[in-house]
Amino acid sequence: MEKYSFLVTGGAGFIGSNICHELVSTGHSVRCLDDFSLGKRKNINALLDKKNFELLEGDIRNFEICINACENIDFVLHQAAWGSVPRSIEYPLIYEEINIRGTLNIFEACVRQHVKKCVYASSSSVYGDSNELPRVEHRIGNALSPYALTKKVCEEYGRIYKTLYGLDTYGLRYFNVFGKYQNPEGDYAAVIPKFINLLLRDIPPTIHGDGLQSRDFTHVSNVVQANIRSCFASSEYAGNVYNIGYGGRETLADAYSEICTVLGKQIKPVFTMNRRGDVKHSNADISKAITDLKYTPEISFARGLRMTIDWYKENN
Repeated sequence: MEKYSFLVTGGAGFIGSNICHELVSTGHSVRCLDDFSLGKRKNINALLDKKNFELLEGDIRNFEICINACENIDFVLHQAAWGSVPRSIEYPLIYEEINIRGTLNIFEACVRQHVKKCVYASSSSVYGDSNELPRVEHRIGNALSPYALTKKVCEEYGRIYKTLYGLDTYGLRYFNVFGKYQNPEGDYAAVIPKFINLLLRDIPPTIHGDGLQSRDFTHVSNVVQANIRSCFASSEYAGNVYNIGYGGRETLADAYSEICTVLGKQIKPVFTMNRRGDVKHSNADISKAITDLKYTPEISFARGLRMTIDWYKENN
């Protein structure tokens, strides 16, 4: 198999580190760019002594750093961003700087350094107040948070950079990704790692709302596959966005119950008020990604949950 050079922005973060591990293990050259505002060095410690891995510490808000990071790179997998709807409501200015301007810097650096393709992380949050299920790419609603809006703007820039500058961009709308290397700590942690982490310590987790809100929980292995396959997709599909989920739908209450069952726990959660900006239901139509990107998600929610719980038990 031919070997390529990849830049993974946010490569020490949750999804980025999983991508780095996969690419390094298959023999590709990987440059990881991270400012460690959210990423963790421990996520990539095992890669630091690999000859085909390079760590570049820097902030995507610095254009010169982006230019240098993209030098002699075939494919860019742009994962660097600040996530979390609640945090974006608290810090909208930072989200504009990092998620929008940072992404624009990466797109422009890709053009100037003649990168073949740029695959970037978007989010199912762009569907906003749309009630249609399953979600299909060409129908979205009004954004409900600054985070959602930043991802919506990045998608428009991705389209423009294809049509005006010839950069092959592929936007991946992630649906509630979970798995190893995901941070379970803090007020802005995602629900799956937070549930697991608290239950391992016999602490009752909090569920916002009635627990009947549903999500298309997607194991990170599926997301890694989608990123890599997008790099080798036809240029005719560049400029488009794609749902990257499993295609399933679980309520938070059911997900919590499943985690309790796997861990052998009988701990009742604490229910509290809904959070601002959260959508009620989410479910991905992934047929477009299957057709255009040859995306074939292999890890189901149940299997992925067991893999994730095993990892947290080993690394708690």
